[in-house]
Amino acid sequence: MSAPDPRTAPPVRALVVGLGAIGGLVMGGMLLHPPGVVEVVGLSTNAGIADALDAQGFRLGGLRAPSVRFGAVARSVDALQGPFSLIFLAVQPPQAVAAIREVAHLLADDGEVVLLQNGLPEDIIGEVVGHDRVIGAVVTWGASQEAPGVYAQTSPGGFILGRANGQIDAKVEQVAALLNPVGEARPTDNIRGARWSKLAINASISTLGTLGGDTLGRLMRAAVVRRLFLEIVTETVAVARAEGVKLAPVSSALDVGKLALSVQERRGGPRLWLKHAVLVVVGMKYRRMRSSMLSAIERGRPPAVDLLNGEVVRRGAALGVSTPVNSRATALVHAIARGEEKMGMELVRRLAAEVGVA
Repeated sequence: MSAPDPRTAPPVRALVVGLGAIGGLVMGGMLLHPPGVVEVVGLSTNAGIADALDAQGFRLGGLRAPSVRFGAVARSVDALQGPFSLIFLAVQPPQAVAAIREVAHLLADDGEVVLLQNGLPEDIIGEVVGHDRVIGAVVTWGASQEAPGVYAQTSPGGFILGRANGQIDAKVEQVAALLNPVGEARPTDNIRGARWSKLAINASISTLGTLGGDTLGRLMRAAVVRRLFLEIVTETVAVARAEGVKLAPVSSALDVGKLALSVQERRGGPRLWLKHAVLVVVGMKYRRMRSSMLSAIERGRPPAVDLLNGEVVRRGAALGVSTPVNSRATALVHAIARGEEKMGMELVRRLAAEVGVA
């Protein structure tokens, strides 16, 4: 099915809920290169972000040419006027259910919710708005908010879009057309496989980035970080396969199915070090990437670790798949959030020692 022509498609009103790094770049990108049939409204309950956007608009940098564009930004749900054809949910995973419940009444009768979260959000949000009204959007690029209203894309990529039932329909194609100005949007009939691959990546990068308290580029220089990355991926892949998931790569640089360690590779040897080499290259390519969980903790918000590594642990327990590295990493992230542990390489090395990773 071909994408709808923006010049002839019916008008679309879109609401972007959450104007952090991802949501800000999504809305700013739509404003920078509007398809011509979309009115984009943002919702941010963060006063600092809303004030900055009112004063200076969306400032986009990083891998994009710097630009400033103004758009309508509401500070509360009460200030919004529905209905909206599309709601792009861009809040952090721990806030996703509460956020969609607050705005669900603004969704048009034939409206859809587009999920930009990490983790496995389709089933959870589908329980609130209906499973047939949810479109998953796996974000394959990195971003940061360097100051309120100042957004930087830190790594290249686009979107992988799809429904849990595998159907690629006109609405999925329409969302792809709207997101293409932000990053290449590719529909798929296997969003579940893409979600699990991204889950393995996020459970490694975001969690180790939180424990280490640094950018991916610096952390990946350490062999202990790379080995823990491989162990987290290996456990996650094992759980996905036990669930019957057919993994779908979300990045040409990181095919998690191929990164998973065999029993023999865990003992060492050339194949293990080849995978280390892959991660060194990944660290160089995405060197500016910084953990979104780390940013959440710094802002005093709960980390999303329960919906990443914790999800792997819960599903692994139900299937009889052991996940000791994910389990201990989850506990340490919560300890950091409570102020009981200090992030840094010493903590990363302690994690490795506790789970028996050389």
